Amino acid sequence: MKIAFVSEHASPLAVLGGVDAGGQNVHVAALAEALARNGDEVRVYTRRDDGRLPATVPFCTGVLVDHVDAGPATPIEKDRLLQYMPAFARELETRWGDWRPDVVHAHFWMSGLASLQAAGVLDLPVIQTFHALGIEKRRHQGSKDTSPKARLRVEERIAREATHIVATATAEAFELVRMGARRSDITVVPCGVDLSQFAALGPSEPRSNRRNRLLCLSRLVERKGIADVISALKLLPNTELVIAGGPDREALWEDVEARRLREIARGLGVEDRVEFRGRVERIDVPRLLRSADVVVCYPWYEPFGIVPLEAMACGVPVVVSTVGGLVDSVVDGVTGLHVEPRSPIALAQAIRTLLENEKMRYALGVAGARRANERYGWPRIASDTRSVYARAITEKQFAAQAS
Repeated sequence: MKIAFVSEHASPLAVLGGVDAGGQNVHVAALAEALARNGDEVRVYTRRDDGRLPATVPFCTGVLVDHVDAGPATPIEKDRLLQYMPAFARELETRWGDWRPDVVHAHFWMSGLASLQAAGVLDLPVIQTFHALGIEKRRHQGSKDTSPKARLRVEERIAREATHIVATATAEAFELVRMGARRSDITVVPCGVDLSQFAALGPSEPRSNRRNRLLCLSRLVERKGIADVISALKLLPNTELVIAGGPDREALWEDVEARRLREIARGLGVEDRVEFRGRVERIDVPRLLRSADVVVCYPWYEPFGIVPLEAMACGVPVVVSTVGGLVDSVVDGVTGLHVEPRSPIALAQAIRTLLENEKMRYALGVAGARRANERYGWPRIASDTRSVYARAITEKQFAAQAS
C-alpha cells in the first residue's frame, strides 16, 4: 500500500522538546516506520522550514520525508501557518500526480485542510487524525489560545468531510460527534510506544542522593501543569523533582516558561529540590524514566499523552490528571493513579500514597508494563490503523462504482 502522511508542522526529523515539537512528531515517525516494516511505502509530507534541507530525506527503509515548499523556508510557529496551506495543498496535488498514494493520512487540522483540497482533485480517501482539537484548547486556555480564529470552523468541516477519522482517545471521539462527525466514521486507535526501547528491564540513571524522585518529562508550556507539580512538592518532604524537556540546558534560562517555573519553585522554598534538566536525548529517556519512583503527568488537558505510556512500559508507576487520553491509557488503581487537574493538594496526597507504599509501586509498575506490552506496541497500532485505511479505500471504490 502507498500511504501519504501529511504533517505540516511536525516532521519526524525534528528535535523534540521545542514548543511545536513533541508527541505528534513521535507518533508520525513511529507509525510510518511500523507500517513500512509490514511492506507499505510511506511518504511523509512536511513543510520545509530550512532552506538547506534536501527535497527528500530517507527516514528508514520504506519511509521518505518529503519537504514541501509553502511559505518562507524558516521556522514558523504552527499557529501562524494557516496562510500557507493553500500553497501547501497545491504542492501536494502536484506531487501526488507523480506519486499517487492509495490513501492520505492527515495529521493535525491544517494538514487535514490541505489534504482535503489536494486529494479532492485526485479523488483519494483522506484519513484524519487531529492530535488536538481547537475546541478543547479554547476551553482550557481561553484568551491564551493563540490558534487562528478559523480553527474551530475548519475542524468541523474536516470532521464532516474526511473519509474516516482516527481518534486517539475515547474522549476525543465523543467531542468529534458533538462537532458533527458521524460515529460510524470514527475509529479509536491510540498512540503507541516503542517497546524495543522502553522496557522494564534495562539500565537506570544513577541517583546521587536518598531522596524520592519524581519525574516530569514534558515540553515546557503552561498547560502541562508542571507548576502544580512544583506546588505539590512543597507537601512532599525528602523528595526531589526532575523536570526534563524544553531547550538544551545551555539555553534553558532563555525560555520564558522555564524562568517562570524556577521562580515558582523559589517562592515555595523548594528550589533546592527541583532540577531543570533541559532537553534529554531520546536514547537517554528510558534510563531517566527507570530512575524515577513516580512519573507525574499532570496537564490541564491532554489529547493523548505518550510519556505515561513510556513510563508504564518501563515498569514505573504514574500519576496523571483525569483528562483526554490519560483516562484511557492509565487504569486508576491498576497501572497508576488518577487525580483531578489543577489540584496540587490532591496531587501531593496521591504521590505520597505511592511513595509510602513500595509494594503498591511495584504492583502498579508490573501491571503498567503488562498493559503497555499487550495494547500499545507500534505493530498493533499500525495494524489497527492499516485496517482503517483498507476500509476507506474499499468504501471509496464502491462509491466510485455506484456513481
